[in-house]
Amino acid sequence: MEYQKIEKTLINEYRTSIWNNFLSAIEEYKLIKNGDKIAVCISGGKDSMLLAKCIQELQKQKIYDFEAVYLVMNPGYNIKNKEMIEYNAKILNIPIKVFESNIFEVVTTVDDSPCYLCARMRRGFLYKNAKDSGCNKIALGHHFNDVIETVMMGILYNGQIQSMMPKLHSANFEGMELIRPLYKVKEKDIISWKDYNNLTFLQCACRFTENLPTDKIFDSKRKEMKILIKQLKEKNPEVDSNIFNSMYNINLDEIIGYKR
Repeated sequence: MEYQKIEKTLINEYRTSIWNNFLSAIEEYKLIKNGDKIAVCISGGKDSMLLAKCIQELQKQKIYDFEAVYLVMNPGYNIKNKEMIEYNAKILNIPIKVFESNIFEVVTTVDDSPCYLCARMRRGFLYKNAKDSGCNKIALGHHFNDVIETVMMGILYNGQIQSMMPKLHSANFEGMELIRPLYKVKEKDIISWKDYNNLTFLQCACRFTENLPTDKIFDSKRKEMKILIKQLKEKNPEVDSNIFNSMYNINLDEIIGYKR
């Protein structure tokens, strides 16, 4: 079966770059415990699809005793994009559970920060449906590069030092946690895994941008950070690792102020 070949690449060809980093994050940040029921949130992109396969492999290896539900929220995808998600789920043998929302319909009427509103609404819908499914955690596909880009955006655009955390307790949904098991996995390795297995996933299925000409689609701050970090790495290959590690090495005696 095709999905079995793809699964084997995780623990063979990509054991070091993906699988070991996935396990390392779970162990270091205590993301999964015995008895958990986790809603693996799938957007249809490469990151969340890889996350789903890693979670399935983790269950198969019985390292932890937990349950998983594979949630796909349809925020208003066009038919082609929805079919692509369903097709990939079938190819990868991921038993997805789809639920509907009207998020795209709402955010396309907003001029100021539609992406921010979309992300907030998505998170709320995912928490609610995960809790309704009996889950105590939601797992998102954010990876190493998302983390360092968030650090840089905080410094350059918000005037603060903060990171994208590997684990968060929900303020609005009691007893729920958000976890990021791909926290240590680099995006280049996810792309490599995708290409090695000849997989094609959704890029951006946003209804806000799909009808705009290519030259009119706005450049996000995250994309700007990707370009900046890539340029810096040309002079110092360790730049990305240094940004990541800086969040572990904050010296309170050498900063002017901090807050909780």
